[in-house]
Amino acid sequence: MTIEAAMARNGYSTSLKSTGGPRSIEYAAFAQITRDLSATDRTAPDYTARITEALHKNLRLWAILADDVANDNNQLPGELRSKLFYLAEFTRHHTAKVYAGDGDAEVLIEINTAIMKGLKRTQPAEGSEECPAGSS
Repeated sequence: MTIEAAMARNGYSTSLKSTGGPRSIEYAAFAQITRDLSATDRTAPDYTARITEALHKNLRLWAILADDVANDNNQLPGELRSKLFYLAEFTRHHTAKVYAGDGDAEVLIEINTAIMKGLKRTQPAEGSEECPAGSS
């Protein structure tokens, strides 16, 4: 299953309204979730609910990504797939720490931001074809 299909199955594609290719859709998903993680005001009365929802969305996105890079049909280089899978595992473990009050969501924001920078670099110039290296 491609990351786009998984995101569609999980309701991301309808909220993203992206007309771009796979990299654009992935970038938009990371951007939306990273915004949600960043926008949680610790002093707001609904902070716990908002951060919990943002963390849950982030976990779902990383689970989809881990599933995609673990697929033998994924076309990314093996080393990159391995690193992304490791980041997915790290995200899962660190999120558990954040839930327990022993971690900070800022680490997750930094990871997502780094991924977004990488996705931005792989985006084709306007008017050119979509970057062929990517998800299955």
